[in-house]
Amino acid sequence: MKQLVAFVYAVLAGISISIGGLVFLSSESRAVGAVMFSVGLFAVCTLGLGLFTGRVCYVFDNPPAYTAECLLIWLGNLGGAFLAGSAVRLTRLSAVAEKAQALSGTKLEDSPLSVFILAVFCNILIYLAVESYRNNPHQLGKYLGMLLGVSVFVLAGLEHCVANMFYFTAGGAWSLHALLYIGIMTAGNALGGVLFPLCRKLKAYSEGK
Repeated sequence: MKQLVAFVYAVLAGISISIGGLVFLSSESRAVGAVMFSVGLFAVCTLGLGLFTGRVCYVFDNPPAYTAECLLIWLGNLGGAFLAGSAVRLTRLSAVAEKAQALSGTKLEDSPLSVFILAVFCNILIYLAVESYRNNPHQLGKYLGMLLGVSVFVLAGLEHCVANMFYFTAGGAWSLHALLYIGIMTAGNALGGVLFPLCRKLKAYSEGK
């Protein structure tokens, strides 16, 4: 039952991030769209949903079973993004589907190394956004940190595996090549997510804490 609930919450997280992606694609201003994209992570953090890119940051703070939970969440995120992207293709928002197709093409024409590096950078920012929400003692700081982390990664064109699951679906861009690139983005997001936590652990170890 616990795993089912985790999966459902992951599906909802995938849908939430997809709504952020939908707003980004719908916006005439890239900057405004980047800010509005943060509604996805806002929903995830506020409602306690399961987002792979956030949860993977804490894989070394939890028992080995947590890794399996992260994989389950990844699958749920994929399901939610696929449902949302498929639903958008059934609506009057044809311009969004066209933008998603063009954006997906740009990503899929990039080199694997470039995609991996951009995914690493992306989840460094996601970690900072989530940490700000979790630990910032000031209410304004919680949301400002989350807003900045998300807006910067979107404006910079970094690679978020769940957002791209939505873009690939809405743009009708799925293929074996796309699936491979989602895998590369997932690996990059995982590395970027654990980079700072591992450095903090190393610092604490060196100080004998």
